[in-house]
Amino acid sequence: MAENRTLFDVAEGIQVDVARVLKVLGDPNRIKIIELLRDGEHCQCDIIPFIGQSQPTVSRHLRMLEENGVLVSRKDGVKVIYRIADPSVLRIVDLAASLA
Repeated sequence: MAENRTLFDVAEGIQVDVARVLKVLGDPNRIKIIELLRDGEHCQCDIIPFIGQSQPTVSRHLRMLEENGVLVSRKDGVKVIYRIADPSVLRIVDLAASLA
């Protein structure tokens, strides 16, 4: 019956992890990045114009998403290609959108 558990029933460490993921997703620019990556991989050169922010700002957002396990990256020559690490993040974004 593990599927019936709530956050009150799980270890505090998991609650902290959930709060961390929700916090990193709590920025409109990072949600835009997730939406762009919904359909597949993109390099930072695609993400910058889509977000409409400076390269250092986009780099900071990408780093935060990657450090918190939302994105993964790989090198392709001089480019860094990003993708969503786990499709579950899309369900989180979709559920949040349904509340708006």
